[in-house]
Amino acid sequence: MNTAPPQGSRPVRVRAASAAVAVVVTALGAVGLVSCGTDGGDGGGTAFSGRPTAPDSASFSGDHPSSVASAAESRIASARASASSAAASASAREASRKASIGAEVERSRQAAENALKGVEGRGNALNEVGMTAKPRADTNGLLTVVVTITNKTSAKASYAARIDFLDPSGKVVETQFVGAEDLAPGERKQSLVISRQPPEPVLTPRLTAAQRY
Repeated sequence: MNTAPPQGSRPVRVRAASAAVAVVVTALGAVGLVSCGTDGGDGGGTAFSGRPTAPDSASFSGDHPSSVASAAESRIASARASASSAAASASAREASRKASIGAEVERSRQAAENALKGVEGRGNALNEVGMTAKPRADTNGLLTVVVTITNKTSAKASYAARIDFLDPSGKVVETQFVGAEDLAPGERKQSLVISRQPPEPVLTPRLTAAQRY
């Protein structure tokens, strides 16, 4: 004689089975959420793979990194070339300026020498020309004098001066000329005269002649 199961035992087993089914369904639902895409489709999206996929370069915008680096190098090279060209141009301008100054100094020197040709004695403008020696410490040991010419008349005038350099015995070993052209009344001009002789023996500069013309 079979004994009937206790009342209420079958409903317990049914509830347990239902709970297990609910867990499985919930888990499947979670898997479905992970594997679904976000394109709003029917939920049958592709599952994720454990191996990373290389990005699609066609979706990138802008230049490739190598192209950007090449363009940057090109700009740097161009900037360097421009800087080099500017430096060369500045150097050429400075050389031209010095050449122009040198040419003007030589022209003025030649004009002064010509003006003193045929002048007897020491000229008519000794009191309008002064001379001061610069310290050798300031001129790298070179014998340098500052010649100052001042127009003390009431009319425009030009001047020429002769500077002699004498050795200890009083012999003239070097002669230089300096001038000033078209000075207005009261106007003054200063010029440097540098001896080309060696430091020894020590020479003495002398204002030998000055002419106003």
